[in-house]
Order: sequence, then structure tokens, then C-alpha cells
Amino acid sequence: MSLTMNAAPALGGGRSRRPRRLDHSPWVRPGTLLASLVLILAVSWALAPGLFATHDPYIGDSRALLAPSAEHWFGTDSVGRDLYSRVVHGSRQSLLGAAIAVLVGLVVGTLMGLIAGTRRGAVDAVLMRIVDVLLSIPALLLSLSVIILLGFGTTNAAIAVGVTSVATFARLSRSQVISVAGSDYVEAGYGSGGTGLQVLFRHILPNSLGAVLALAALQFGSAILQLSVLGFLGYGPPPPVAEWGLLISDARNYMATAWWLTVLPGLVIVAVVVSTNHLSQIIQKEVNR
Repeated sequence: MSLTMNAAPALGGGRSRRPRRLDHSPWVRPGTLLASLVLILAVSWALAPGLFATHDPYIGDSRALLAPSAEHWFGTDSVGRDLYSRVVHGSRQSLLGAAIAVLVGLVVGTLMGLIAGTRRGAVDAVLMRIVDVLLSIPALLLSLSVIILLGFGTTNAAIAVGVTSVATFARLSRSQVISVAGSDYVEAGYGSGGTGLQVLFRHILPNSLGAVLALAALQFGSAILQLSVLGFLGYGPPPPVAEWGLLISDARNYMATAWWLTVLPGLVIVAVVVSTNHLSQIIQKEVNR
């Protein structure tokens, strides 16, 4: 009996082992789910603002500067327009402009990095000096210079913001192309009779785009913020267009008497930008894993 009782712990019948901790995916964490919901809501506003807006964003009445209430969730502006409805309709301007800006930076910057990384030599030197010049100019100053040349408006402001990100995309794309170009499977592609263009589009480009696309996700939130700054300064779409930066600009003279006109649209911008940056960081970690 004594031998049997002493042998029990050795056979696993004594102290129980602590269960192994499961490595949960970052996509199911509460913060990630909340960021996803915020971004889904903002995109839904941009795609179908009529389904979410409670009033006409361009028609006001005599009830100006009303505080937030059940009828006007974000209150009313200086001419009696519903602020919540203007924020909803302004998401189309901001998100569409950010998408155009990221697309400009992604396409132009990736093309420059691809050419510089594959051609090397004098072509690489010239393109990288252009990138150095772009990086030496402050982003806001560069975007303002481009807008002055192109003119005001959502599309021109988006192109201007996209120009400021070209250098970042070009540098990352070049480094990725150079890294991939020295891989064994690229050498095998050349050894099997593949031409330069075939190896470029079959091996080099697809395998160097992961980090670039992750950067594009990160730049999306930055583009929203930059477009809002340009709209606040008056270089975006003209009034009475509902645009997030322009909404805050129109309300800056009423901060002492109607704080909600600046605080609530500002909180929407912060929530969307933070959510976008959070999701983009997760994408970058998944790509680099």
C-alpha cells in the first residue's frame, strides 16, 4: 500500500500541471476589435453618409450654436447646421483624400525604389538624391508648395500630401528590392533562362511588396491628419463643403462659447487616426513575422 501511494505522484496523479497559455491572435484583442469597429464605422460613413446622417449637412435654421442633445448629437454650428451630419458627410472628403494620397505615394515611390534597386549605378544615385531632397523639406511646407502650384481642392490637397510620402516609400522599396535581388531563388530564376522583366515581376516585385503595403497602411492615418491640417489652414476644399479640418477651422472663433464645435470633430479625427495606426502596426508585425 505504501509503495502504491508513493508512486502516484510520479505517475502524474499528484500535483496537477499548469495549463499551457495559448498565444491569442492580435486580431481578436479588445483594442484591435475596437479599432476595427471605429474604422468600419468611418468607412461606412464615407460610403453611405445618407444612412447615418440625421439632418441635411448644408441646410441650417435659426437655432445656431445649440449644445449636443438628443436631436442634434454634436450640436449645431454658427448657422444652425447639424454638426454630426456634417462630420458624417465630411468623412468622404477626408477618407477619399487619404486614399488618393496613399495611392500617389505608393505608386510613385515604389516605382522609384524599384528602378533604383534594380538598375543601381548612376540611376540609383540620381533617384536617391531626389529622395534626399524630398526628405530634407518639411512635409507641411512641401505640401503647401504643391497645392500652390496645383490649386485648392480635395484632390489637389490629396496629391500634395501624397508627394510628401513618395520619398519614404522609395527608400523602403529600394531596400526591399536590393535585399530580395540577392536571394537564391532570384539567381535561380536567372539561371533557368528568365529575362530581367520576368524575374522582376515574378520574384523581386511580389516578394518586396509586403513591407511597402504595411507602410501604406501606416501612411493612411498620417494622410488623414495632414489633410485635416491643410483643411484647417484653408488649403483644402472651400466652404461650405463638409471636411473635418474645415469644420474645426470654422468653429475656432467659438471655442469659448461652443466648445463642442471643435472638440467633437477633433475627437472623431483622433479616433480614426489612432485606430488606423493601431491596425497598421499589427499588419507590420504580421508581415515582419
